[in-house]
Amino acid sequence: MSLLVQLSQLPGSYQGPDVAAADRSGASASAPNAPYGLLGLGEASLAARLCEEFAQATLVKVGTQLVLSSPETQAAADDFAALAEVSGVNVVRVGAGEGRRFNLDTLSYLAPGGVLSTYHLAQYVAHVTGHGQEARQAEALLTALRDQCAPEVQEGNPARELAWSLWGRAPLLLAPAGEGALIQAWQGLLARVGKVLSVPAEHAPLYTLTGAFEAHHERGDGRLALILGEEDAEMAMCREVLETRIDEVTLVPYPQGSQGYAGALALWYYGAWVAAYLAEREGAIPEDSAALTQLMASLVSGVPDNELN
Repeated sequence: MSLLVQLSQLPGSYQGPDVAAADRSGASASAPNAPYGLLGLGEASLAARLCEEFAQATLVKVGTQLVLSSPETQAAADDFAALAEVSGVNVVRVGAGEGRRFNLDTLSYLAPGGVLSTYHLAQYVAHVTGHGQEARQAEALLTALRDQCAPEVQEGNPARELAWSLWGRAPLLLAPAGEGALIQAWQGLLARVGKVLSVPAEHAPLYTLTGAFEAHHERGDGRLALILGEEDAEMAMCREVLETRIDEVTLVPYPQGSQGYAGALALWYYGAWVAAYLAEREGAIPEDSAALTQLMASLVSGVPDNELN
């Protein structure tokens, strides 16, 4: 199944637990106890960052520890789970990938692997931490984006138009302070799916941008910067600096004026569409490279079979 088809089918495809729905139906809910700690490893790291407003990004000593992982990070996930259990907290483990690569007895939820695993993992965390409303808001935003960005939308498709703007360029990626997950999301999508290198400017960007092109002004020729999320006061200053040094600065806003978790997941989804169309424009297949596939297979094969199965 092509990535464009998968993207079209993604909204509403989450099949994990919905604690709020269980409560409404009168069935027994299985929500873990708060407070929550959240760690994401490997392919699951981005989902954890997108959900940081729901849980502490650390090991907790009371409540519930959520550990999200992909197959190649099982040894580290085992270690973190063991440390959490020593503290006496409830440990909930979640995986993304092929079931045969995990000890399924230890998992509370297994999400599909691949670049779109971020959606399933993030929605799981939102639901089990009691933020089902935000999860449903995200679903509504993703559905609206799908209707704007699907391949059959030929005219006025915003994802295809932005992809064409990015074609042949290595964009700078910026986001307001505290929204670095958006930069991680878009850098990963543009490279993994779109086959394009982008340059993140996450930490104290003004210190970087005011000096980056001073010695060689021509290096700004043809360059594009993307401001992800919203243009706050710091981003406005970044725009002012960059407009004297590079060709174009573009705001990629949260869809429909959204914010928080729902807006971030929707902006990730939009980035996936842009990256897929960028790969199409580059004449590449929007799937994992052979190098990544071989590397992951090598890392997983280094784990003893009795630990994987």
